[in-house]
Amino acid sequence: MTKVKTKSKFVLCIENKDCDDLEKGKVYPKLSDSKAKREGFIRVIDESGEDYLYPESYFVPIEIPVEARHALGV
Repeated sequence: MTKVKTKSKFVLCIENKDCDDLEKGKVYPKLSDSKAKREGFIRVIDESGEDYLYPESYFVPIEIPVEARHALGV
């Protein structure tokens, strides 16, 4: 069986050092930004409701169940 690789649209915050707009243990939407990724950053929509760059090491990708994706409209 071939496993299809999908890009996660959500990440789990595992670190928030010096970042007032991030909460450890919270799931955030991830936005695609190839330039940021090359530089070791990730773009997420944080607690302010805006998208910002954070160190990629502050997050881990997660898979959201189909039912949750439908409920969230993603």
